[in-house]
Amino acid sequence: MKCPYCREGRFYRSHPYDLMHAGDTLDECPACRRSYTVEYGFYMGAMYLSYGLTVLSGILTYVITRFVFGVEAMVWQLIAVGFVVLVGAPLVYAYSKVLYGNIFLPYKGPSDPNYRPVHRPDRWK
Repeated sequence: MKCPYCREGRFYRSHPYDLMHAGDTLDECPACRRSYTVEYGFYMGAMYLSYGLTVLSGILTYVITRFVFGVEAMVWQLIAVGFVVLVGAPLVYAYSKVLYGNIFLPYKGPSDPNYRPVHRPDRWK
């Protein structure tokens, strides 16, 4: 999960399953020094992507357990869907936030002729 601007620096403070820091983004990209904070609440729109990805994974899990593995009992289908949704929730949340950033933040990486890394000595790493 990389910076939406340069596709080089990290986006998150740690991996998605570090539940103490789940969803904590860095203040800026370590590579290009661009800020990840566009405005307060910018990443709230990622919850719609997260919802859609969660519903999609639940439907796919149901279809796979019902038609591929032939599980007839509804209890086991619900257990399988619940397990996949709960275990995959941190990963879906992390990817939806990165995907939302990639949709709305323009790519300004090294292939862009106007690319110049922004160095801000007043910001901490």
